[in-house]
Amino acid sequence: MALLELFFDLAFVFALTQLSRVLVSNLTWSGAYQTFVLLLALWWIWTVTAWLTNRLDPRRPAVQLVVLGTMIASLVMAAVLTDAFGERGLVFASVSAVLHLAVPLFLTVALPEPERRTAWRILVWSTGTAALWFAGGLTGGAIRGVLWTLAAALDYAAFTLRFPTPRLGRVTAPEWPVSAEHLAERHRQLFIIALGELILVTGLTSTRTDFTADRTTAFAASILSTVLFWRIYVHRAGELLDDAIAVAADPVRLTRPMALAHLTMVAGVVVTAVGDELVITHPVGHGHPTWVVVLLGGPALFVAGRALLEHTVFGRVSPDRPIALLTLLVLSAPLLFAPPLLATVAVAAVLAAIVLIDTRRAHRSPLRPATPRDT
Repeated sequence: MALLELFFDLAFVFALTQLSRVLVSNLTWSGAYQTFVLLLALWWIWTVTAWLTNRLDPRRPAVQLVVLGTMIASLVMAAVLTDAFGERGLVFASVSAVLHLAVPLFLTVALPEPERRTAWRILVWSTGTAALWFAGGLTGGAIRGVLWTLAAALDYAAFTLRFPTPRLGRVTAPEWPVSAEHLAERHRQLFIIALGELILVTGLTSTRTDFTADRTTAFAASILSTVLFWRIYVHRAGELLDDAIAVAADPVRLTRPMALAHLTMVAGVVVTAVGDELVITHPVGHGHPTWVVVLLGGPALFVAGRALLEHTVFGRVSPDRPIALLTLLVLSAPLLFAPPLLATVAVAAVLAAIVLIDTRRAHRSPLRPATPRDT
């Protein structure tokens, strides 16, 4: 992977940290919804940049200029993220709209035929969604939420439907070739970046509190969960992701569930970071329903996303994944009456059980290469 791409990803450590701040400052369903919309906006920028470097040599000066420009723009968006639904919404929306136009426009010039046709399709769709992002920035309140939701929905619907465009049709496999190893590595790298954000939030929160026994235990349980996230992610499906893309009958089609799986896992990590901050700051006392949702919901999102990744690579899901999700759901009721620290310890125990089951399964059946799939 080019050092340019690693440098670009550093901007998303800050962006994901800001997303955690958005959610922790507004722990309501409305706050969660706004955080999700902002995550979708950032995810689109990262995705289109990953596709750019997947098809173009990052050593080219023009490519480097575009990637660095996108990185700086992403930092601007991240800087105003905590007030994106407030007074700084126009700044956030304006930068998003510019990127929606600038990156696809560059692709229409830089890509060879027939891939250039794909870039034109993306530009057509991005022009429409850029207008919605910008219009949302000009408005406020519920109207902004509606416009930005529609913009994000169209961004991802276009990708899912392969950018159907009048006279050009949908994207075909020859028009969207995929470098499997590069694309898989980019998604793996982003997940590691997300774990870096989780470690950063956990560590900074710990430095702002007293080192009491309960807070130290909460810190240790949070770090353990982070390590278990990493172990569960890389086990088998994470390792064979590039092989699965390479041998797929339709690689472009396979990238859709792969992207959704990573989006879900990253969302889970962001929510978990909020939970870690809450439990390290207030480890004891009666649980609050919203806190329980955060403390269990973040890991649940991660496990669900990891199950989707496993299905993407192998066409199946290990039974321990849905069992873990059911366990977290069952635990939610009694944990309403328990201190937050107990919820964090329970999550670590569930994740540890997944790791133990994975390890035992690995000893029984060796790792085999991914086989061709139609989806």
